[in-house]
Amino acid sequence: MDLFALVEEAQTSNLAAMEELLKRHEGLVFSTLYHLKANSENVDDLAQEVMMRIAKSIKMLKQKEYFKIWMNHIIYNVFYDDLRKKKRRPVVLSIDNFYEETPETPQKEIEDTTIHPDEKMKNSELDLIIRNAIRDLEEHFREVVVLRELQGLSYEQIARILDTNVGTVKSRIARARTKLQAKLKDYIE
Repeated sequence: MDLFALVEEAQTSNLAAMEELLKRHEGLVFSTLYHLKANSENVDDLAQEVMMRIAKSIKMLKQKEYFKIWMNHIIYNVFYDDLRKKKRRPVVLSIDNFYEETPETPQKEIEDTTIHPDEKMKNSELDLIIRNAIRDLEEHFREVVVLRELQGLSYEQIARILDTNVGTVKSRIARARTKLQAKLKDYIE
């Protein structure tokens, strides 16, 4: 079933169509969030939130041909909602409250923010280097690279998602590519 028919069926509360629609796009949602996040501690949770919002609000989508643009608006809204939430609640760890472990007071654990071994196994060295190079880009460059290179969206679609003009999108993509080439020059043949 093509995308437009699938969206149409999902809008009529067809659960099988909704499930298929979400399955087809879950990798794209996860990949987009993964590349947007500088640290990937809760990408799974954010992807789940995006999927729930898509399922809840699919009936409000009026033009089926804009599904991917609409979906990306949801992805970016969830991403920025999460950023705003984190700014309100900074993570604080006081060294004044350090104490010894006893049976009554178990040792406090500090979250390990390094890349986990299972993630290292999934990614080749070059893939990891490229991902890090993308993550190191300034946010407005990282956004356009993810939307253009990873999702394959057109300049016009990216401009609509980011609420800017096509010239700005083209300029940002060109500058982002130049920055990536400079960072990856030792790995490019």
